[in-house]
Amino acid sequence: MSRRLLYRSAFWEIARPRHPLTAGHVLLRLSDPSTEFAYPSATDWLLCHNLIRTALRDVMGVVRCPIMFSYRWHPLGAAIGEPVAESSTPTFHLFGRGPGETSTPGHQLLLPAHRRVGEPLERLEATDDAIRDALVRARPAAAVPFPDGVGTAVEPILDPGGLVESTGAGRNHAVIQPIRAVGSIAEVSPAELLAMGAALGSLPLAGGLSGFSCLALEPDNGATVRVHALGRSAAEEENPLESLLCSPEVSLALL
Repeated sequence: MSRRLLYRSAFWEIARPRHPLTAGHVLLRLSDPSTEFAYPSATDWLLCHNLIRTALRDVMGVVRCPIMFSYRWHPLGAAIGEPVAESSTPTFHLFGRGPGETSTPGHQLLLPAHRRVGEPLERLEATDDAIRDALVRARPAAAVPFPDGVGTAVEPILDPGGLVESTGAGRNHAVIQPIRAVGSIAEVSPAELLAMGAALGSLPLAGGLSGFSCLALEPDNGATVRVHALGRSAAEEENPLESLLCSPEVSLALL
């Protein structure tokens, strides 16, 4: 099955994956894989994120939208805990959560890839038509926030240091989050998004690690947005994503 395009911006595409795991499963992927993750593309990423979040809310009642992506890592074999990679193009998987779900993303991801049932694309045709219409309506209102002291649309922060912090949360497990309180991904500024990307890129690849599986969550307890980065290796003895998805930090209520 081909990927179904929902919207294209200056840098990013909003699309259905070839095998959506739930009705709320959509992709944000670079149109040109060679595009540098810099201020323009980061700003456009936030614009597209806000657009699809608004559209999913209007069409499906989505209230939460965890995000999964890989960094220098390609899911292998059964891909327990993560979506199967569709290409090497930088891709973010958004899982819209809302009422009427027949299956949760977390439940699907804990199954081997060949056992995941997912949602047939033909069953989502009417939903996707409604999402396209909602994306057009949401476009003027999908402004990217620029909180005081963080950045502006016309004068980007050239040195994003000091905006985020990275802490160890276990073996080959780091948590990256904005220093200020940020309740949702929609509130993250372009400068903070760039700083989070820089923090991810600076994590050490020690002990045979080749890359990271990442999960961004919006906690419902008033805490700030957190990105879990789990070091991965083709020779790993245990899958760290399986443990994380079964932990209190990532309950099935969040994913």
